[in-house]
Amino acid sequence: MVFKVTEKAVEEIKRIAQENNIDNAILRIRVVPGGCSGFQYAMGFDDTVEETDNVFEYDNIKVVIDQFSMPYVNGAELDFVVDFMGGGFTIRNPNVTGSCGCGNSFSC
Repeated sequence: MVFKVTEKAVEEIKRIAQENNIDNAILRIRVVPGGCSGFQYAMGFDDTVEETDNVFEYDNIKVVIDQFSMPYVNGAELDFVVDFMGGGFTIRNPNVTGSCGCGNSFSC
């Protein structure tokens, strides 16, 4: 299983963790049912890594993805992009077959 995190995303994760006094940052990414197209991403800091989690390490940052979510994001990439509307995380996912008009949910 593969999940990539860009250098820009790692920098932003570290910045947010430092800003919130989070040591040993563990970023959990999940795919959850919901949204117009069937699934959406959930992302946030966690305190633990479960035995069944897929763990990816980048420059002392752990990104963990649970067993349910991993098939949906296998081969995907987490990035942080800044454009004229501001900045935010985005997941480029080759498994997505469709998404809703607002771009917040997807189907596989």
